[in-house]
Amino acid sequence: MKILLKNELVSMPDLRHRLRQLRWFRASFRTNARLVTETYGVGFEVDEKKLTRAFLGWVETVNAQKDYAGLDRKDFIIFAAGLVLCELIREQPAKALPRRLGAKPVDLSMREIVDFWPEGFLYTNFCIGAVAAIFQQEFGEARSIDKCADELRTWWSYKENIAEMPSYAIAFLDKFLGMEPNWLVPDIASARAAIRKALGEGRPSEALGGL
Repeated sequence: MKILLKNELVSMPDLRHRLRQLRWFRASFRTNARLVTETYGVGFEVDEKKLTRAFLGWVETVNAQKDYAGLDRKDFIIFAAGLVLCELIREQPAKALPRRLGAKPVDLSMREIVDFWPEGFLYTNFCIGAVAAIFQQEFGEARSIDKCADELRTWWSYKENIAEMPSYAIAFLDKFLGMEPNWLVPDIASARAAIRKALGEGRPSEALGGL
């Protein structure tokens, strides 16, 4: 999978905070949809109301757990992106359009996956692109994508599992980014391996000085 959005976002000042503003979030999502269309040949219709609901749902859920961000900032950025992905999957703001006759995608390597689940691919690519841009901007690090993201069988499992529990999207994003997924309670920051390591043996409330 190509990280399409990174180069578009990395030059945006204070990207991490900009993406927590509705205007920038929506604009970035539309940019990613355009890039996916140009690269893979599938167009999308975006419902702005559903996209706004996804954004507001994400802000609410991430704010409820933001105290954990200081324990492992890098891990929390990935977790926050997973929460975005979860809300996008819940709200389904994008709808794939039929391929245009004669359209020639630039990249055919992901054709099976994009055709299998175009909306899921769009949402996931958006979140991975945002993570990659933030890591490059804030830490000077390039994020790599695990090879499982190029395997159709992984996407079959991904789509099947999120149909039962949308929060599994967080675990799959971790998997794609080479992290250790938490399959039991993927939407709870304190259950993540990196956060638990930072907390040591103490309870979350003790380590954080009370929530």
